[in-house]
Amino acid sequence: MPDTAARLDTALTDPVASALRGRLAGFGATRGAAVRFDPEVSPFAALPLDADGHGRAGDWADLAALCAPGSEVVVVRAAAGPPRIPAGWELLRAFPGVQMDGVAVPGAAADDLVELGPSDRAEMAELTGRTRPGPWLARTAELGRYLGVRHDGRLVAMAGERMRIGGDGAAGATEISAVCTAPEFRGRGLARRLVDAVAAGIAARGERPVLHAAADNRGAIRLYEAMGFTLSRTMRFDLLRAPHR
Repeated sequence: MPDTAARLDTALTDPVASALRGRLAGFGATRGAAVRFDPEVSPFAALPLDADGHGRAGDWADLAALCAPGSEVVVVRAAAGPPRIPAGWELLRAFPGVQMDGVAVPGAAADDLVELGPSDRAEMAELTGRTRPGPWLARTAELGRYLGVRHDGRLVAMAGERMRIGGDGAAGATEISAVCTAPEFRGRGLARRLVDAVAAGIAARGERPVLHAAADNRGAIRLYEAMGFTLSRTMRFDLLRAPHR
């Protein structure tokens, strides 16, 4: 339905706000037009910014109120350039990124993958710590379903779900995240099998798989394109330090 598709497309331009004002509301906080995840779940936050990165002083003040003084937060939005931050804030690192749409990705389940749960959290943290697929914090694994590959009992690759964007069912999308493989097991197609399996689970719920990648990570982008993902928009993941109130 066109209206449903248009609403989801709008939500995907502001995924953090959509998630935290919707299906992941219990994982973060809102204040006025600003939102942020619980700092043990994700560093992501959002506030209304125009095409040039400017926002209202009151919205920046609301975001500051959601952050501990001097703490770090990643502002996420669909844009080509970094935000125009007001006095007191500090831009620590600019992360150009892309969003990729998996509506045409059929996905494929794999019987030899294992579903990861609370008893696997220490190994998940160790693997993400070694491979750095993106932010991984104490409660990140609570956001969705994670699958892994074990070799001789050791977790060597994984992927799972992070942000849930838009409404339920066909009106919604789920982000695939934490795609990582231990260095000594790369080149075996494990990442592709994991992403396919996670995508299949998302599609089985009637949702759209999406994912994000660093704009300069050409290897990952080529892999995802070969799987059927398409580039949908440029994104920003900008690491900021909140004011020292």
